[in-house]
Amino acid sequence: MMKHRLLILVFFSFSLAYGQSNSTSATITSNNSKTEVSTGDKGELLINVSPQDLQKFQKNKQVSYSDFGAVGDGKTDDIDAIAATHAFANQYQIPVKANSKAKYYIGGKGRTVVVQTNTDFGDASFMIDDTQVENRNLPVFMVSSTLKSFKLKGISTLQKNQEKIDVSLSGPHLVTVSNATVKQYIRFGANQNSGKAQTDIFIVDKHGYVDAKAPIIWDFNTITDMTALPMDSTILTLKGGRFTTIANKENAKYNYYSRGISIRRSNVVVEGLEHRIIGEGENGAPYGGFINIGDCANVTVKNTLLTGHKVYRTIGAAGVPVSMGTYDLSVNKALNVSFINCSQTNNINDSTYWGILGSNYSKNLLYDGCSFSRFDAHMGVANATIRNSTLGHQGINAIGGGKFLLENSTIYSRHLINLRPDYGSTWQGEIMIRNCTFVPSNVQMASLIGGSYSGQHDFGYTCYMPEKITIENLRIDDKKSPSDYNGPAIFANFNPKMMNETYQEKFPYVKTKEVNIKNLIILSGKPLRISDNTYMFRDVKVNKE
Repeated sequence: MMKHRLLILVFFSFSLAYGQSNSTSATITSNNSKTEVSTGDKGELLINVSPQDLQKFQKNKQVSYSDFGAVGDGKTDDIDAIAATHAFANQYQIPVKANSKAKYYIGGKGRTVVVQTNTDFGDASFMIDDTQVENRNLPVFMVSSTLKSFKLKGISTLQKNQEKIDVSLSGPHLVTVSNATVKQYIRFGANQNSGKAQTDIFIVDKHGYVDAKAPIIWDFNTITDMTALPMDSTILTLKGGRFTTIANKENAKYNYYSRGISIRRSNVVVEGLEHRIIGEGENGAPYGGFINIGDCANVTVKNTLLTGHKVYRTIGAAGVPVSMGTYDLSVNKALNVSFINCSQTNNINDSTYWGILGSNYSKNLLYDGCSFSRFDAHMGVANATIRNSTLGHQGINAIGGGKFLLENSTIYSRHLINLRPDYGSTWQGEIMIRNCTFVPSNVQMASLIGGSYSGQHDFGYTCYMPEKITIENLRIDDKKSPSDYNGPAIFANFNPKMMNETYQEKFPYVKTKEVNIKNLIILSGKPLRISDNTYMFRDVKVNKE
């Protein structure tokens, strides 16, 4: 019986296709006496595992990159061997462990390593050379699920905060919905655009009940696409690894590089990883995030060291020079994403490096114990928490809604929280600030809530200021202030042209109703003002204790 089973394994072959090109596909066989990796005519991997090695790998319940020919000398391009190791591990659902102290060089070949099992990079180093890349859109590593997404049919509308959708599923699913007939996030300013299709993402259980912690945030009068992705029930872990990117030398244009680790699976933990960048010169294209998290839920990155990218400038959509956003962390269409005890290699207050995080269409983002140059939500976040953290020169930039909690943190920036003007400076919900220190980078313009709104641009949605703002135990370190300094303001001057009732907003801004302040310390001794624009905020109720 054992021999018969072994023969089935030896002569069994399969084809695994993934990624965006044929060069990222693999065929595994076990019918030769030598384990070796080669490539086919279209660049696909051809992997043969000897019967002896097959038995050994299964017995050890683990494989290493050297098992499939990785040299690890820092010079030989090991991408094929690394990809082959994971292709085999994925088929037999066994972990991967990098060889101790190995130095893996990864060149610009259009090959993506698909990771579907626990991986321990350990103390190995990975040099990713982006100076000659075949396809900048292909990530080096892709953490993916074996489960497949599918279209949800029969649902034509959705309502904000709807508690249940009419589906019957096998278990928890991540649902992404869009309405191409409605445009939102119609960006204003130097990077202006015509907007994006109305989009939302949420979790439902097998009976169709929506997870109340990440609710539906829009009314969908029409649905043009609705997709469900089963959520993996087990946690996949990535541990360790010392990654270094040799930066690209492209002209400074919006040609984003995706050469990092993309996470497209729910329930993933990344721990103890390090990423550094070398070789940044006079020119360079931006990066979309070395750790790029999207289309998934429940991802935690902890005890990880990252690096901000050098800022390059180009001409934006409005025909004027702009600084290009370039990221080491990116979160797009993802729920319940946490960064815990993470930091960056460069000075968080060095403005020659861009803010480390960018995010879109996300819910329940967390910084806890982090030291980063920025927190940012471009096209909306529903619920965010920053605690026990220090944020640098680009501070906190966000639009969205729900609850924004900032506590036990120090912020070095122009504003304590900045509501992004290019997306309407909108936060439909509540902001809570507790036990924090604010060190304004420009004392003369210091304000707790920053933003700008003219009321003349259609962003594709009604724009709100936070309905309620609660401030407890805030310390404002503005002691290095000029003689003509009038003191910090609660609100920046959102609209200098709105000085009286003659100014008319085409798209009215829903203003804050109340601000509650308790135990405020201002080191300059100056009073806290409501704003340079007292008319605009004349109806805001400010309660001080």
